[in-house]
Amino acid sequence: MPASPTTSDLDADLGLALRLADAADAQSLPRFDAADLQVSLKADRSHVTDADLATERAIRDLLSTERPADGVFGEEFGAEGDTQRQWIIDPIDGTANFLRGVPLWGTMIALAIDGVPQVAVVSMPALGRRWWAATGHGAWTATSSGPRRLSVSSVDTLDEASVSFQSITQWSDAGKLPELLAVADRVWRDRAYGDVYSYMLLAEGRIDMVAEFDVKEYDIAAAVPIVREAGGRMTAFDGTETLSSLSALATNGTLHEQFLTLFRDVQRS
Repeated sequence: MPASPTTSDLDADLGLALRLADAADAQSLPRFDAADLQVSLKADRSHVTDADLATERAIRDLLSTERPADGVFGEEFGAEGDTQRQWIIDPIDGTANFLRGVPLWGTMIALAIDGVPQVAVVSMPALGRRWWAATGHGAWTATSSGPRRLSVSSVDTLDEASVSFQSITQWSDAGKLPELLAVADRVWRDRAYGDVYSYMLLAEGRIDMVAEFDVKEYDIAAAVPIVREAGGRMTAFDGTETLSSLSALATNGTLHEQFLTLFRDVQRS
């Protein structure tokens, strides 16, 4: 069995992840809202911009120098190399927002060791915000007065919960619209904040649940250590601990089983 990463190992990896985010921001932010932004459609009909491609290349270039033995799995250029230590990258999460000039987009960088995300950085340079975490180190965000440790909310009833459902279409396409309507009927407040920002709001204690469907590993891997180290819980929609189920459910931890029970009750009705 591979040895668990040590604190000093993760310190070095987190330091690198933060520098990867710097390199990403240097590529993405100058192209945000650019008049000559180049946009094309991928095979799955989703959009990709020249900024997505340049940002992922910048991250990969730095990794090839700093961690040549590590594997990489990115949205735009796929997977290569070792999977025991694998950097999982979404160069621009929220490309639709990016190409429309909406500032709710960000770069997601995670290091998974033996399939478990242990280090993460999320950078949203158009908002001037960044979040990071490593196992055992806590979750943090940058503020004008220095780093601030993150903590999820203490909300313990669905009636008081504020949630982000991401997209009605996602839930409908997944055959989960009855569950979404049940959530909306039970909670205090429901909104679709969207994409990676929802998970960061959860880690900051500002909302209490995020759920979405049709997600790949690179869409959620960086959220896992940040939510977990802030005291929350993140699983697939059915409660299993996996990155590859194409769904995600993140909560403040206290409410996780209550949401799972609600979903199961709807499925049985």
